[in-house]
Amino acid sequence: MIRSHALLLTCLTATSFAALNSCLPVATAQDPTEITTEPASPKADPTDRELRLAKYLSGATFTGHFTVDGKEDRALKPESYTIKSCEKLPEPDMYSMKVAIQYGDTDGEFPMQLKILWADRTPVITMDSVWIPGLGTFSSRVLIHDGRYAGTWQHDAKGGHLFGKITPAEKH
Repeated sequence: MIRSHALLLTCLTATSFAALNSCLPVATAQDPTEITTEPASPKADPTDRELRLAKYLSGATFTGHFTVDGKEDRALKPESYTIKSCEKLPEPDMYSMKVAIQYGDTDGEFPMQLKILWADRTPVITMDSVWIPGLGTFSSRVLIHDGRYAGTWQHDAKGGHLFGKITPAEKH
Protein backbone atom coordinates (compact mmCIF):
# COMPACT_ATOMS: atom_id res chain seq x y z
CA MET A 1 0.00 0.00 0.00
CA ILE A 2 2.78 2.46 0.94
CA ARG A 3 4.68 1.51 -2.19
CA SER A 4 1.67 2.25 -4.42
CA HIS A 5 1.16 5.64 -2.71
CA ALA A 6 4.82 6.48 -3.28
CA LEU A 7 4.50 5.50 -6.95
CA LEU A 8 1.32 7.55 -7.32
CA LEU A 9 2.95 10.56 -5.62
CA THR A 10 5.98 10.23 -7.90
CA CYS A 11 3.76 10.11 -11.01
CA LEU A 12 1.69 13.10 -9.87
CA THR A 13 4.81 15.10 -9.03
CA ALA A 14 6.39 14.30 -12.39
CA THR A 15 3.16 15.23 -14.18
CA SER A 16 2.91 18.48 -12.19
CA PHE A 17 6.52 19.43 -12.98
CA ALA A 18 6.00 18.60 -16.66
CA ALA A 19 2.90 20.80 -16.78
CA LEU A 20 4.69 23.56 -14.89
CA ASN A 21 7.73 23.37 -17.14
CA SER A 22 5.57 23.67 -20.26
CA CYS A 23 4.32 27.04 -18.96
CA LEU A 24 7.72 28.43 -17.99
CA PRO A 25 9.93 30.33 -20.41
CA VAL A 26 12.77 28.22 -21.73
CA ALA A 27 16.35 29.49 -21.55
CA THR A 28 17.89 29.56 -24.99
CA ALA A 29 21.41 30.26 -26.14
CA GLN A 30 22.13 33.80 -27.20
CA ASP A 31 23.51 34.47 -30.65
CA PRO A 32 27.23 33.85 -30.26
CA THR A 33 29.62 36.69 -31.05
CA GLU A 34 32.71 34.56 -30.53
CA ILE A 35 34.36 33.48 -33.77
CA THR A 36 35.08 30.00 -32.33
CA THR A 37 31.38 29.22 -32.01
CA GLU A 38 29.51 28.04 -35.07
CA PRO A 39 26.31 29.85 -36.13
CA ALA A 40 23.07 28.81 -34.46
CA SER A 41 22.07 26.84 -37.56
CA PRO A 42 22.51 23.11 -36.97
CA LYS A 43 23.39 22.74 -40.67
CA ALA A 44 26.72 24.57 -40.32
CA ASP A 45 29.46 23.01 -42.41
CA PRO A 46 31.92 21.33 -40.00
CA THR A 47 34.77 22.17 -42.38
CA ASP A 48 33.81 25.84 -42.19
CA ARG A 49 33.85 25.88 -38.39
CA GLU A 50 37.20 24.08 -38.33
CA LEU A 51 38.70 26.66 -40.69
CA ARG A 52 37.24 29.52 -38.63
CA LEU A 53 38.68 27.96 -35.46
CA ALA A 54 42.14 27.67 -37.05
CA LYS A 55 41.96 31.33 -38.09
CA TYR A 56 40.83 32.38 -34.58
CA LEU A 57 43.64 30.41 -32.90
CA SER A 58 46.40 31.67 -35.24
CA GLY A 59 48.16 34.41 -33.31
CA ALA A 60 45.92 34.06 -30.25
CA THR A 61 47.45 34.30 -26.78
CA PHE A 62 46.13 32.28 -23.85
CA THR A 63 47.05 34.07 -20.61
CA GLY A 64 46.10 32.69 -17.23
CA HIS A 65 47.08 30.43 -14.37
CA PHE A 66 47.44 26.79 -13.48
CA THR A 67 47.14 24.81 -10.28
CA VAL A 68 48.89 21.66 -9.09
CA ASP A 69 46.77 18.98 -7.42
CA GLY A 70 47.47 18.77 -3.70
CA LYS A 71 48.93 22.28 -3.64
CA GLU A 72 45.73 24.28 -4.07
CA ASP A 73 46.54 26.44 -1.02
CA ARG A 74 49.58 27.94 -2.78
CA ALA A 75 49.56 31.03 -4.97
CA LEU A 76 48.38 30.52 -8.54
CA LYS A 77 51.15 30.06 -11.09
CA PRO A 78 51.04 32.19 -14.26
CA GLU A 79 51.15 30.70 -17.75
CA SER A 80 51.07 32.05 -21.28
CA TYR A 81 50.64 30.26 -24.60
CA THR A 82 50.76 32.01 -27.95
CA ILE A 83 49.63 29.97 -30.91
CA LYS A 84 51.91 31.39 -33.59
CA SER A 85 50.08 29.48 -36.31
CA CYS A 86 47.25 26.97 -36.55
CA GLU A 87 46.28 25.00 -39.64
CA LYS A 88 43.57 22.37 -40.07
CA LEU A 89 45.10 19.09 -41.24
CA PRO A 90 43.32 16.67 -43.62
CA GLU A 91 42.93 14.08 -40.85
CA PRO A 92 39.67 14.39 -38.89
CA ASP A 93 39.94 16.65 -35.83
CA MET A 94 43.71 17.23 -36.29
CA TYR A 95 45.47 20.62 -36.36
CA SER A 96 49.10 21.62 -36.86
CA MET A 97 50.22 24.37 -34.48
CA LYS A 98 53.37 26.26 -33.57
CA VAL A 99 52.96 27.19 -29.92
CA ALA A 100 55.12 29.51 -27.81
CA ILE A 101 54.86 28.28 -24.20
CA GLN A 102 55.80 30.20 -21.06
CA TYR A 103 55.31 28.72 -17.60
CA GLY A 104 57.74 28.11 -14.75
CA ASP A 105 61.23 27.73 -16.26
CA THR A 106 59.84 26.88 -19.69
CA ASP A 107 60.04 29.47 -22.46
CA GLY A 108 60.15 28.08 -25.97
CA GLU A 109 58.35 27.48 -29.25
CA PHE A 110 57.11 23.99 -30.07
CA PRO A 111 55.55 22.50 -33.22
CA MET A 112 52.61 20.23 -32.36
CA GLN A 113 49.92 18.21 -34.05
CA LEU A 114 46.91 18.29 -31.75
CA LYS A 115 43.40 16.93 -31.79
CA ILE A 116 40.52 19.36 -31.29
CA LEU A 117 37.18 17.72 -30.63
CA TRP A 118 33.81 19.45 -30.40
CA ALA A 119 31.35 19.36 -27.51
CA ASP A 120 28.35 20.64 -29.46
CA ARG A 121 29.63 24.08 -30.60
CA THR A 122 32.53 24.23 -28.14
CA PRO A 123 36.06 23.27 -29.23
CA VAL A 124 38.12 21.18 -26.79
CA ILE A 125 41.88 20.86 -27.33
CA THR A 126 42.56 17.20 -26.56
CA MET A 127 45.98 15.80 -25.71
CA ASP A 128 46.42 12.12 -24.85
CA SER A 129 50.00 11.30 -23.85
CA VAL A 130 51.53 13.84 -26.26
CA TRP A 131 55.31 14.04 -26.01
CA ILE A 132 56.67 17.59 -26.22
CA PRO A 133 60.46 17.61 -26.87
CA GLY A 134 62.36 18.85 -23.85
CA LEU A 135 59.26 18.97 -21.65
CA GLY A 136 57.90 15.43 -21.43
CA THR A 137 54.56 13.71 -21.95
CA PHE A 138 51.31 15.58 -21.35
CA SER A 139 47.60 14.88 -21.40
CA SER A 140 44.97 17.59 -21.18
CA ARG A 141 41.50 18.77 -22.05
CA VAL A 142 41.20 22.51 -22.67
CA LEU A 143 37.79 23.95 -23.44
CA ILE A 144 37.58 27.19 -25.44
CA HIS A 145 34.52 29.38 -24.93
CA ASP A 146 33.67 33.07 -25.23
CA GLY A 147 37.24 34.38 -25.04
CA ARG A 148 38.24 32.11 -22.16
CA TYR A 149 39.86 28.72 -21.68
CA ALA A 150 39.64 26.20 -18.87
CA GLY A 151 40.67 22.62 -18.42
CA THR A 152 42.78 19.96 -16.82
CA TRP A 153 46.37 18.91 -17.41
CA GLN A 154 48.50 15.89 -16.53
CA HIS A 155 52.31 15.55 -16.70
CA ASP A 156 53.50 12.19 -15.41
CA ALA A 157 52.29 11.97 -11.77
CA LYS A 158 51.49 15.69 -11.51
CA GLY A 159 48.29 17.29 -12.70
CA GLY A 160 45.92 20.14 -12.08
CA HIS A 161 43.69 22.76 -13.63
CA LEU A 162 44.36 25.65 -16.00
CA PHE A 163 42.25 28.66 -16.91
CA GLY A 164 42.46 32.17 -18.29
CA LYS A 165 41.54 34.49 -21.13
CA ILE A 166 42.20 34.32 -24.85
CA THR A 167 43.34 37.41 -26.73
CA PRO A 168 42.87 37.01 -30.50
CA ALA A 169 45.71 38.17 -32.78
CA GLU A 170 43.91 41.31 -33.94
CA LYS A 171 43.51 42.53 -30.33
CA HIS A 172 47.22 42.34 -29.30
